[in-house]
Amino acid sequence: MDPLPVSLKELDRVEVLTLMDNFVDVLLEDTKVVSRPPKAIGTEIPTDTLLAEHGLSLLVKVQHGAEKHTILFDTGYNSMGVLHNMAKLAVDPNEMEAIVLSHGHMDHTGSLHPILQKISNPIPLVVHPDAFLYPRFVEEKDGSRRRFPRTLVREDLERRNVELLESKTPTPILDETILVTGEVERTTEFEKGMPNALIERDGNLEPDPIKDDQALVMHLKDKGLVVVSGCSHAGIVNTVRYAKKLTGVAKVHAILGGFHLSGAFFEKIVDKTIDELKALSPVVVVPMHCTGRKAMEQFSREFPSSFVLNSVGSKITLN
Repeated sequence: MDPLPVSLKELDRVEVLTLMDNFVDVLLEDTKVVSRPPKAIGTEIPTDTLLAEHGLSLLVKVQHGAEKHTILFDTGYNSMGVLHNMAKLAVDPNEMEAIVLSHGHMDHTGSLHPILQKISNPIPLVVHPDAFLYPRFVEEKDGSRRRFPRTLVREDLERRNVELLESKTPTPILDETILVTGEVERTTEFEKGMPNALIERDGNLEPDPIKDDQALVMHLKDKGLVVVSGCSHAGIVNTVRYAKKLTGVAKVHAILGGFHLSGAFFEKIVDKTIDELKALSPVVVVPMHCTGRKAMEQFSREFPSSFVLNSVGSKITLN
């Protein structure tokens, strides 16, 4: 049965602050959409700086009238990086009302436990149950395999200050201001997941569809949907299409996050991905993390007025 359209409040404002991404450049300038972190404290250039890594973590703030909410979407790779950047950006972990994990891979879950140690009260953690599956592997061209580290263990989280919310289906959170998609419907013919991903079940290796891949959806008043992805293992076009289906909102205002278009296999579908996203006419496009350098350059060319170069510490403001 198809999910019924989910009712989301129409927001007056959405802010997405990058706490971690693959790239940092402290010399980037502000635009109408993005503000960059200050280059100095008063007149003094700091002796320390923001850190980048192969990971993603976003602080998402929404506003509906006087109602405001803040969540953390993913927690980066390294156990220290996100907390370091939080301190540099004056982000208090206790301001977060929920944590959402896009999927179970280590570059999105690495700082989860250190962050939880900094939070005083129990906090909801929204996660697809398949994020706990283990072991998972990446297969190389020569047939050798690399095993993903195990960073999510249900029993470990149950012992922490966490209200575990496991769901495969769409989950509205924080008074219906943000929707977590749950498992994304896969309908495009060209987005085929991560072909070299494997999972072990009952002692047997089989393809890993990474069904735990999920995204955030918000509805910006008079503008349309804001879709924030983690890695888009389900495909960024599938993700945006599913967001439209879930909400019944046809217009797409902004698409942000990892599009997973890095490497030879995925570079073959960059053209088709861009064509499909162009048809949606987004006003803001912010590729991050696993999108890949070549794809980033192509997005920059093909979306000249919409593209935003992301960097750690950048804040995207949509209103």
